[in-house]
Order: sequence, then C-alpha cells, then structure tokens
Amino acid sequence: MASEQHTVVVVGSGAGGGIAATRLAESGHDVLLIETGGYHLAGSFSRWELGATRQLWNPPRMAQTRADGQRPIAMVSGRSVGGTTNINTKVGARAIEQDYRKWHDATGLVNREGQAFSAADLDPWFDVVERRMRVRHRADWTPGVHVVEKGFQSLGHELHPVPSYTNSDCESCGSCTAGCPTNSGSTTLNRYIHGAVVRGQLKVAAETRVVQILTEADGDRGRRAIGVVAVGPDGVERTIESSIVVLAAGSLVTPQLLQLSGLADLGTPASKLVGRTLGTHTARMVHGVFDEIMDTHVVYPITAHCQDFADDAAGGFIVEATTVMDPIALASALVADDFTPLIGTPLTETMSAYRHLAGLFMMTNDSNLGQVTATEDHVGRFEVPIPPEDQRRLDEAHAFCTEVLYAAGAKRVVSTGYITSHVQGSVTMGSDPDRSCCDSDQQLWDVSGLYIGDGSVIPRTLTYNPSLTIMALAERLADHLNGVLGGQPRLPDLAVVG
Repeated sequence: MASEQHTVVVVGSGAGGGIAATRLAESGHDVLLIETGGYHLAGSFSRWELGATRQLWNPPRMAQTRADGQRPIAMVSGRSVGGTTNINTKVGARAIEQDYRKWHDATGLVNREGQAFSAADLDPWFDVVERRMRVRHRADWTPGVHVVEKGFQSLGHELHPVPSYTNSDCESCGSCTAGCPTNSGSTTLNRYIHGAVVRGQLKVAAETRVVQILTEADGDRGRRAIGVVAVGPDGVERTIESSIVVLAAGSLVTPQLLQLSGLADLGTPASKLVGRTLGTHTARMVHGVFDEIMDTHVVYPITAHCQDFADDAAGGFIVEATTVMDPIALASALVADDFTPLIGTPLTETMSAYRHLAGLFMMTNDSNLGQVTATEDHVGRFEVPIPPEDQRRLDEAHAFCTEVLYAAGAKRVVSTGYITSHVQGSVTMGSDPDRSCCDSDQQLWDVSGLYIGDGSVIPRTLTYNPSLTIMALAERLADHLNGVLGGQPRLPDLAVVG
C-alpha cells in the first residue's frame, strides 16, 4: 500500500473543510485537502441541468420519516472541490440569539471563559468570512419578487433583502445551482481554495475517497488520530499519515466515516451519539401559477425573505422568495396534496406553465432527531422522525405560503415534497461529553487530533441557512489549529486574500 505524510489532512472541501484547509495552508502549514468530487472551475460550468447534476451534485439521499416509507425527505449536497457552496443559493445569514440559546441547552456549549457560547464568540469570525466571501444585501429585486411581495403585505407581513455572498457583477442568470459561470457567486473554491493552490500553498487530492480514519491507542483521550486511508482516481489505496485530521465530509458522510472507522463504538456516551442527532431544516417549495410571465428560472434564485416567523414561539420557520427548481428536478419533486408524485395532466399543465411559476422556499426548525447509519459506499441510511411540533411547523409554513401566493394573484398552487440541503448536527460539539461528540474546539472527546470541521458540529438546527455559520466555525477552527501547530493567531485580520 502506497503512503505519504502531511501535517494536516482535511477531508471534504465545502463550507467547512475548504476554509479550514486554506487558512492553515496560508499560515504556512503542510495541508492536504481531499475531495471525493472533481476539480471544476467556472469555465466548465454550463446552464445544462443534467450536465451540472453529474458534474457537481451527489445523487439525492432519502431520509425515511415514516414506517410506511411515505413522505421521505430528499437531501441534496454538492460533490466537487468547493462542495455544496458550488451549487447553493449563496444566502449568507448569521446565527441568531435563539440558535446560541438552543446550542447551550442541547450540549452545554460554553466558551473559554465558561460562559454560554454566544454571538460574541462567533461574530468576529463572521466578520472575516463576510469580507472574504463578499457578502452583500440583495436589494436588486426582480419583478417576480415584487409580485409576491404584495401577497405578503396584504397579510400584514414584509419581505426584506437577504444577505448573500454574490458580488455586484452577478448577472441574475439563475445558474447558481448549476455552478456560477461568472464567478460572481462566491464559493470556497473561488474565494479560498483555488488561490491557495495557485500560490503553491495548498495541495488538493480531487476524485479521492477517504475510506477510513486511522487512530491508535492514546493515554489522553483514549485514541489519537494518525491519518486516513484513501482511494484515488487510479483505484490505488494509500495511507496518508498526519498528526491532525479535520473531518469535513458533510453532515451525512462525516458520521458514516466515524462509524466505519470504529469511532462510534468506543463505549462512551460521546461516541454513541455519533450520527444520532441529525437535523434536517426540512423544507418545501410552494409555487404559484400566475397569468403573467415570472421567469424565476433566469434570475438570482433568492433575494428576499420573510423573518416574521423565525422565532420558535412565532412559528419556527423562514420563507424565502422567489425561486424555482430547474425543470427536471422540479418535475421529479412535485407532489399532489396527499404527497403522492404529481403525474399525468396536473404535472404536464404545471410544467407547461414553467415560465409562469413563482416559488416560495419554506424551511422549518426541527428537533434534531435524525439518525445516520453507515453503508460501505457512504450513501448511508437515514431515519428522521417528525414529531408533532415539527409537523405543526411544516403544516403552518405551507399554509402560510399558499395563502401568500393566492393573495398575490396566483391561479393555483403546487408544491414539492420534503427537501433539504441544510443538514446539520450529526456529530455535535458541546462542553458536556455526555451530551456531545466533540468539545468546543471541535475535537472529538474520544480521539485527540481528530476535529470535525463541517455542519455536523452544530448542536441544534439553525434558524436560517447554515452555510455562513459553518464557514465562521471553520475560520475559528483554523485559528485554533494554527495555535496548536505553533502559529500566531490571525484575528482580527480582515484582509481579503485572493
């Protein structure tokens, strides 16, 4: 078996791993970034839906919500250098007070002073990320947003511009989920990784699949990370030794790698929690069919949101506007009122009216009850029970979106089933090893030198889109690891690099 050695190995290049790897490499450390997908730059992106799906997307994973298999949640994610940041809608929202309170309640998370972890602990890292990712507020609304805005206002609610990591060169072409062809949409690839590669600071192993996290017995935490086993595009399995491993393969794969490596069965409460607290931020897209042409497929997908129900006590959901899936994905996701697939005349009529559709994206807070069970191919098996409280939020959010669209002038409304790209919380961080998998520095309680660097660490599902919070946590993690490796702290360096 071939082998090599690096100081740090980072597994996964999305919102967490891409930033952690780049920041450590920029600090002068020997870092290898491993990504299952390919290395694709913007020049190779196209508006062709099927091509983008094959190039940048994982096939959807399905989470079972009921014993009869009905009403599953389709969970989507990216698969290329840059991960899901290459295909998401670039909404860059910060965690809010409600989130920090729920984190502390769930896992006892405190800061280094022993106080409940709060915005004061993460806001400086949000500042860094927002500068580098070029976050701005999308006040450049299209006519379709103003149409649905009337529906919100007639019901006593308001839309507000979303914070977004897109620069002012954005052409609103609607290609976000197929890869931004102009690089005006920020990703960890174009704002972090590629610049470090060009400067010779960062090594990337694309089309390479990690199959095992290597550890050995250690007197401190029980075990110690010593590297990974990976299979490259040539099919050759090799050992990569390292003193630090950052596992950032996403909330669906990270717990599977821990399970397959024997790290979820160490006999401790922390290890038994691996993959047992998945949150899904379950969503639906609710579309109004209007007489006028809306063309929400050729605009920036989400520029506005309604925040009136964000607090759990007010409803526990967010509504974003306006959006629509690409045609093949939409036709596959639409359901009838009883959640059976939309087929026949209702489907053909809806798809024939594609240019007349304006969609609202509703996403709901959930109870983090999902369970991940590993399979050798990393596809995994997922069970996500929906308790009454979560179901109430889903039903109320859907009813509200339907009412808004009719109030805005829609002639009929059609919806997707349950979907999400916001999975979180499957390997949580906290300050209580009986209630969390890793500590507040994101190091596994049971394995020294093994850190979790993606949305898996989020103790409870966020209220808003999670990508910016994952990025801020990754900046914070990289600064901590730089100190572990003998480097100087970077904060409050806000310089934009690359």
